[in-house]
Amino acid sequence: MIQIQTKGDRNLYEHALGFARRQLRALIERDPDFYPSYTSQGRWRHSGETWTNWCEGFLPGMLWIIAAREPNDAAGRWWRDQAIRYSRALEMRQFDREVHDLGFLFMSTYYRWRHLTGDPSLQEVLIEAGRTMAMRYRPKGEYLHSFVAENSLFIDIMMNVGIVFYAAIETRDAKLMNIALRHCLTTRRVLVRGDGSTAHEGLFDLETGAFLGQSTQQGWRADSCWSRGLAWALYGFGTAYRYTQDARMLETAEACTRFYIGHTPADGVPPWDYDAPPESRTLVDTSAAAAAAAGMLRLARLVPDQVRGQYYDAVARRVLGTLCRNYLSESDPNWEGILKGGVYHVAKNIGVNESVMWGEYFFLEALDLALRESGAEG
Repeated sequence: MIQIQTKGDRNLYEHALGFARRQLRALIERDPDFYPSYTSQGRWRHSGETWTNWCEGFLPGMLWIIAAREPNDAAGRWWRDQAIRYSRALEMRQFDREVHDLGFLFMSTYYRWRHLTGDPSLQEVLIEAGRTMAMRYRPKGEYLHSFVAENSLFIDIMMNVGIVFYAAIETRDAKLMNIALRHCLTTRRVLVRGDGSTAHEGLFDLETGAFLGQSTQQGWRADSCWSRGLAWALYGFGTAYRYTQDARMLETAEACTRFYIGHTPADGVPPWDYDAPPESRTLVDTSAAAAAAAGMLRLARLVPDQVRGQYYDAVARRVLGTLCRNYLSESDPNWEGILKGGVYHVAKNIGVNESVMWGEYFFLEALDLALRESGAEG
């Protein structure tokens, strides 16, 4: 069980953020217009398999996080210019029907861009991406299907359904709202277990929409709890609650959070899969920890009970502190990523014990949230 930390460490967070800025700038200058997904032996540029194209939003998303913290001077404008350049290149993917990751692609980029600048011309891209995402909906079964197959539902999609909610609210489209909500309720019913643990994948009968059973693409087994999937759930259901105020979404986010807190080691960094055999469970996943920390910091602001909110905030800071102290690559001058110990796909042996772009992104998001919520920043 995670040991909580009652006070944040502003200096620690600021130091990690400064290191991240240096690593990102080095990446852009060394390899301009390259969108990495995971390192191989600490290097971003390599010929390893990507499995699917879902990571391109994370680099510009990090640039937007940093740009929002910078003063409006020449140095600050450099970060904003880079964020725009890397985001603009993704624009046509608003129509991409090959992936289930349009939330990752556009909420990290165009949403942050619009929020920071107020540019109304960006809105249509976000709305169109939400509409495209909604095309994955299967009325029989009531879910948004994964990129793998039409009968497949991933827990990861909870991190992407937010863009459908956003498009629904901005356009007052009841059909889109119903699609997003039904997807969340189906995911809650078939992938979230009674103890708050999660399955990675659910399979359906395409003819009838009947649920056939739990499966996995990335976890240890169909009935195990893959830690990154759990982090996606606790964060994603919190987001669904923010958009809907549906108490069922909050209940699920908190159930997943309780499982994370109760089953993760004291330092807050989970094994890659909670049910992996002992020899494999020593492999941790810092990207799951980073996403969980960001999700808990957001959840802390959503729960109506102040005491629970303070508890989630304290746990998140414990996780974040461990990442800052023990997993930065700062001591290794040849390592190009920010955060070591991330895991992409164990079964495929890609990105195992490396830096991964989603881990980097959610680490920066958590640092930014922790600094802003501590009162250290505006």
